[in-house]
Formats: sequence, structure tokens, C-alpha cells
Amino acid sequence: MRLLIVGTLEGHISAAGQIAIGRGAKVSHVETIDAGLTALRNGRGADLVMVDVGLSVPRLLKAMKAEHINTPVVACGIQSDPDAAEAAIRAGAKEYIPLPPDAELIAAVLAAVTEDQSSVVFADPVMASTLKLADQVAPSDASILITGESGTGKEVLARYIHEKSRRNGNAFVSVNCAAIPDNLLESELFGHEKGAFTGAVARRIGKFEEANGGTLLLDEISEMDIRLQAKLLRAIQEREIDRVGGSQPVKVDIRLLATSNRDLEKHVRDGNFREDLYFRLNVFNLQLPALRERPGDIPVLAAFFGKKYAEANGLSDRPMTASALARLTEHHWRGNVRELENTMHRAVLLASAKEIDSDAILLTGEGMSPLIGGAVTAAPAAPPGQQAPTASAPSSAAGDADGGQSLVGRTVADVERDLIIDTLEHCLGNRTHAANILGISIRTLRNKLKIYNDEGVAVPTLGDGERNGL
Repeated sequence: MRLLIVGTLEGHISAAGQIAIGRGAKVSHVETIDAGLTALRNGRGADLVMVDVGLSVPRLLKAMKAEHINTPVVACGIQSDPDAAEAAIRAGAKEYIPLPPDAELIAAVLAAVTEDQSSVVFADPVMASTLKLADQVAPSDASILITGESGTGKEVLARYIHEKSRRNGNAFVSVNCAAIPDNLLESELFGHEKGAFTGAVARRIGKFEEANGGTLLLDEISEMDIRLQAKLLRAIQEREIDRVGGSQPVKVDIRLLATSNRDLEKHVRDGNFREDLYFRLNVFNLQLPALRERPGDIPVLAAFFGKKYAEANGLSDRPMTASALARLTEHHWRGNVRELENTMHRAVLLASAKEIDSDAILLTGEGMSPLIGGAVTAAPAAPPGQQAPTASAPSSAAGDADGGQSLVGRTVADVERDLIIDTLEHCLGNRTHAANILGISIRTLRNKLKIYNDEGVAVPTLGDGERNGL
């Protein structure tokens, strides 16, 4: 990973940098906020910014937000300055690291950013076949289109391919095309010159230039506006880009990977995706199987996530009982590996014995209702062919008695609006996650929200995860 340190850190800069280097990070250092912003704009890039709390952390974060620089920031400072630490966290810093630096604490922060993102955990022969193909094509410079359902691990596979490629000593840069509004995505990809548009306070190097010599991943490329696809096609064909507001083309040397959870051929037929771009990207297609198609991966992934979240919450790692594992293997996993990860996170927090038993496995779609003492329980599973009862969904009569709103007499548009707003609130404003839950494209969701805004409806604000492209 790439670490940018901003400030002197009161003489501890050398120690903090050496610890990070010892943990495998590539460290660069500047002394001022302005120099830090310049470094982030000019293509040097960073996966994490560590800033001296003695500097104006709020100014740095405000400038990064205004310029849509989504790199996470942690603040560092002497232990006797709690007010400065509180101010930094309130301004948006992800963490505060007291100085002198502790090796294990810095290692934990670095691990939280990287999270072994190129490590693929698997045991099923179906997944083994997919990885064998990935190993064969990784050393080439061919463009690869990685397809699969949402939550199958497409970005993890992309990072795996980069690590197996000849470019693994250079940058891996990822852009979530679904999480960035269309009017900002062009600048994010190709960069811009100072004054190119309102808010362009300085030249900004785009992701193509930042990935020069390395690998660029266009995540969920199917969500890119078709007008921008033409400029992307030229960049791929000519291996040169034009910054927004620029007058001279810039040569780039990248290996391009792209992911999609949609049927791109159907997208092409529907006129939503350029056919020539599709063939440029699809030199080789790696299809990630859904989790239900590789059941052998469920036990090893469950154990991996169980250990991960036990460590994250300061708990001892506990094995799963046979009945807990049976519940996991029998589930459909509509949300794939992401859903399994969330399930295991809940299980680690809910398990009260030395093992994770079936009562701690709360599967998506099962209701949870509070019991005396504050415990929760999942609704019982339904017999085959019958709908499962949901503890959190009372009958219509009970709902009316409690003030619940009947659907009768309401328009479809009204019901749809409430569903979208409620889902967005559930996702803490994260547009990408809400769109996945609703089964619609991010573009459709944004169009709906624009209509609601124009009608004066209160729309939940963007969550931290969305701003960071998560």
C-alpha cells in the first residue's frame, strides 16, 4: 500500500515511516497541508494519509472533500493533546494514532486499509478452475472483463490478477464507476486543468495517469454514462488521455481490468453500452461463480470471516458447530460472499458459548424480534413450499392498529418513493448499496432521487461508505 505522511510529527516521522515500511508500505513524506494536497493531485497517489494533528486537519479534509479526493485520513499526535485528537475525528479523520508510534497500532491501521485485498480464500473446485484461468492470463497485458453477481468478489479477483502480473511492483488503482456521479467521473478518470470548471482550484491528475505503469480497474463499468464511453474507448485504443480543460494529450501505459454485475451483451442490445467498447474490454472474460454454485467455499470463508471479526472486536476465535455450518450451507446466498461476511460478523457478536451455534446465525430475510432481556431471535424457517413467518412483519390488522400505513388507496409512485427512501436510510445514504438491494441501476436510483429532491422530499445524505467509493 501507499502511505503519505503529512507533517513533522514532532520528530517521530522517521520512526512512524520506518514502521510502515517494515510492514510493506511505500511511504512518501511532505511537511505541509498544501504540499500534501499537491501530492494527492499530481498522481503520486496514496491509499492512506497520516497527518500531524498539529496541522489544520479540518482544512485538509475540507479541501479533499471539495476536490473529491477520497483517500482515508488518520491523524497522529502526542498523547497529551486530546482536544486536537477530538477535533480531527470530528472533522472526518478515520482514526487517531498517539505518538510516539506503537508498531502494533500502526500495523493494525495499515491492515484495516489493505485487508489482504489480493488474498482469495477458496476450497471449491469450481473456484479453483476460475483461479487457474486467472493465473494463465494474469502475466499478459490483455484487458480482462470480470463478471459475476454482486458480492462475488470481483474486485478481490482483480487485485489478485494484478499481484500475479508483471506490473505488480506498480500501482493498482480502482475506480467505482457506480459510486461517482456522471458529471464527476470524467474528471476522476482523466484529470483536469486548473479552472476547467467550477471547483477546479488546481490541476488534478486522473486515475489513468495515477495508474501509469500499473493496473487500472474500472469497477461496475456497466453503470458508466454512454456519452463518456466514447472518450474511454479512445483512451483504451490510443493509450492516451485528454485532461478536462487540457490542450495536449497525455500518453499512459496501463493494464485495464473491468467488472460488471450485469449482462453486458444485453446492455449492448438495449443501447446502454457501446458494442466497440465491449469488445475492447472483453479480450478475456472471467466469470466469477455465485457462492451457491461453489458450496465448498462456504466453510472456509465462514471460518476466515469469523476469525477476522473476532480479532476486530477483541474476542477469541470460536469454531462453528455442525448445526451452524448446516444453516450456512443450506442458505441460497443471494448477496454471495458479501452476505456471508455480514452473517459471520453478526454471528461473532451474538455467539455466547465457546462455539458459534445455529442460534447465532441470522440469515438475510429472517425476521428478528426483541425478547425480554434484550436478546434477539430469528423467525422460524418455513416448511418447503410455504412462506417463512417474519417476526418483524405483523399482520395487516396489527399494522393498522399500530399506525402502520396500508397500501390500499396509495399510488404505485408513492409506494415506490417510500420504499426507495426507506432503503436509502437503511443503507445510511449509500446509493450503491441501496441500488443493489432495490435491484435497480445506480443511474435509475439517482434519477429517482433527483425527482424527489425537486418535489421537496427529504432525501438521506450521502454516507461515508459512498463518499469513499465502498
